[in-house]
This record gives sequence, structure tokens and C-alpha cells, in this order.
Amino acid sequence: MPRRHDIDALRALAFALLILYHCAMLYVADWDWHLKSTHLSEALQLPMLAVNRWRMDLIFLISGLSVHFLLRGGQLGRFVAQRSWRLLLPLSFGCLVVVPIQPYAQGVANGLVEPGFVDFLLRYYRFQPWPEGAFDGWQYGFTWNHLWYLAYLWVYTVVFAALLPLFRHRAGRALHARLVALRGPALWILPALPLALATCLLQPLFEETGDLIHDWYRHAIYFTVFAYGYWLGNDAGLWAELARLRRRSLALALALLAVYLALVIVLPEQIPDALQYAVWTLRNLYLWCAIVAILGWARACLDRPFAWLPWANEAVYPWYVLHQSLTVLIAYWILPLRFGPVLEPAIVVAGTVAGCWLLHAGIRRVAWLRPCFGLKAGPRQAAGAAAQAAQAAQAA
Repeated sequence: MPRRHDIDALRALAFALLILYHCAMLYVADWDWHLKSTHLSEALQLPMLAVNRWRMDLIFLISGLSVHFLLRGGQLGRFVAQRSWRLLLPLSFGCLVVVPIQPYAQGVANGLVEPGFVDFLLRYYRFQPWPEGAFDGWQYGFTWNHLWYLAYLWVYTVVFAALLPLFRHRAGRALHARLVALRGPALWILPALPLALATCLLQPLFEETGDLIHDWYRHAIYFTVFAYGYWLGNDAGLWAELARLRRRSLALALALLAVYLALVIVLPEQIPDALQYAVWTLRNLYLWCAIVAILGWARACLDRPFAWLPWANEAVYPWYVLHQSLTVLIAYWILPLRFGPVLEPAIVVAGTVAGCWLLHAGIRRVAWLRPCFGLKAGPRQAAGAAAQAAQAAQAA
């Protein structure tokens, strides 16, 4: 089956947006983050909010799509083992080697960690609690910060593998057939309803803390869109419908966003429960319509072998692992220098991109580093492994 270039391109673009989003977190007013610039903008809140409502949902849906393609004709046990290796090794390596600069910079900025990165690491690797509020995750002694996605994705992958017999059962296949048969307004509305229901039932009970054990609201949302991605798969009819509806989906998403942002602006923080449920339902309708529009436009415009796509496919994983630590490190260095509201963010973005580019260029050439950043064996390593396998087969 031909490779779906649109999905590859969409994955790369989704993570590129994530990098820009995290850079912007330095500057959006009233939103907590690891470090904050003195050049804060309230106007930045609205575009950030518009993106925030679907950015991670889109990434988890693309992850579900990837599972669909990886499972075709493969053994389930081997799939789980390979995915565990490609998720848990970068997560462990990233938490120990890449992420620590973030809690260090945050702790120093908060005045609760003494300057001196080596001394910090010696204390950090004891995995004991830090002074309250030193950095995100101070209670546990360490943090995975932006790498939480890898932990969540691994859990969803294992749970999905355990539930796969149900998905492949008669009832699961019937539900799948109903989903891929959705057309027109039903495609905009029906998949959003489980998301809205989960929000109304669970968001009042569980804060979005990034705590894997207690994050049941986000689990319900992200696992649902992960399953949608698997079910969406490569169904030609549904993808054709997504492309056909792309203009109307975009218009509807923008209309829903306008109403939602207007309500966010005019409504007080405390509102009646019935009104709150209506706002949450509207938010989830916007979330899903935005994803439908993105998928439709990607199918119509991105399904071609762009020259940059092979490089981007490889770069996505290491850039994701590296980017936030680079952003925080650069900000830690330059925020005290007061470069101004234009030059400072330009340095942060350019430095993050340049750092990811240079480090990825080095990582891809070091055999033992490649799996630590989610990369498969390079051509030389793959050829060597194939030769060893052939020799072993001949000896047997």
C-alpha cells in the first residue's frame, strides 16, 4: 500500500507547532510556565487558547493512526515490544539527561535552588523531594516535564493492545463500520459527543496536572482520540469525505471558535453548572471540527512526496525530546539581558530551532545515541544487523 505522505507531513507540522507553542509560553500573560519573560502579552492568550484546545488531541490522533499502520500484518507481541523500546528508552534517557536543565532553571528563578548545575544534578539524582514549589514535580524529586506525552502514549499503546480483541470482535467491527461511514454533519457532531461527555463528567473532578496516575480527565479525552485515529486508519471513503468537507469544516471550526472565545471573554469565572456544561460542549465541538478540518486539508494538500519529508520524519522525535530544554536554557541565559520584546523572542525561537538542528545532526551519526532519541538503526547499523542475521541463519 502506498505510504501516506499527508500523515507524515501532518505529524511533522504538528510537532513544529508544539515547539512554537512552548516558545510562546514564555510570553503569554497569566499562564504559568517554567520560566516567564518580563515581556508578557495578554493578546497572546486568545491565539494560544485557540491552538491549545486541539494541539495535543491532534498529536494523539496521529499516534493512533500510526498504530493502525504499524499493526497491519504484524504480531501484536512484537509490536508492543518494539513500541515499548522506542517510547520508554527515550523517556528514561530524556528524564535523566535532557530534562534536568528545566527544573534547575526554574528552581534558580524561583530562588529555591542554589546556582551550580553540577551540584544540582548530584542532588537531583537522589530522587528525593525538593523545597515546596522549587519546580514542577518537586514532590517526587524529579520531573519528566514535556516528555509526559511519551509516558501517556506508552500506557495507551499497552491498554489498546490489551483491548484489541474487543476492537476486532464483531461489536468492535460494527462500531468501526459506523464510524467510518459518517458523512456530512454527523462527522462533525457525533465523534465530539463522547469528548463532551467525558469533559462534563471528569473535568470537575480531576485537574490537568500531568500526573499519570490521577489524570483521568485527560486520559479519557486523549485515549478517545487515540482510538479515533486507529479507527480512521486508511479508509478511502472517510478520507475522501474529510477532504470534501475541508472548507466547510474550517468555516464551522472558526465560527465555533469565535463563539467560544467570546464566551471566555464575557463570562465570569463562576457560572451555573448548566452553562458551564454548554461551554464545554461547545469547546469539544470546536476541538473536533478543527481536527476534521486539519485532516481534510492535509489529505487534499499534503499527500505528495515533498523533498523535505524524509528528513522531517527522522527529525521529529529528537527535536521533540530536545526542544523544550533548549527553549528553557536559552531563556535562562538571555532573560536577564533584557533584549526587548522583539529581539528576545526571536533569539529564543531561532536558538531553539538551531539547537535542535545541530544536535539532531550529531545524534543521527552516533549509533548508540540514535535509539535514545527514538531513531531506528541507521543504514550502516541496519545493514550490519541484517548481515549478522543472515550469517546466523546459515550457521543454523
